[in-house]
Amino acid sequence: MVVRMRLARFGRRNLPYYHIVVANARTARNSKPIEKVGTYNPIPDEAGNKLVNLNFDRVKYWLTVGAQPSETVEKLLVKVNR
Repeated sequence: MVVRMRLARFGRRNLPYYHIVVANARTARNSKPIEKVGTYNPIPDEAGNKLVNLNFDRVKYWLTVGAQPSETVEKLLVKVNR
């Protein structure tokens, strides 16, 4: 079973909001995940910041177990770790 960390889209039209989830690679984008490890809001707030919330302990656990992050999640992890 290949496990991936990827984004699951929520929100409404033109106002997306994403959950960062750990899910089986073969399941659909918004299907039930194994675990939700964070959120990402791509719409900038008043200060111009895009908000990312992560549970670092769980992210580290899943990466050590062998979960593969998607390209977008990998970019978010790099930006957050700065």
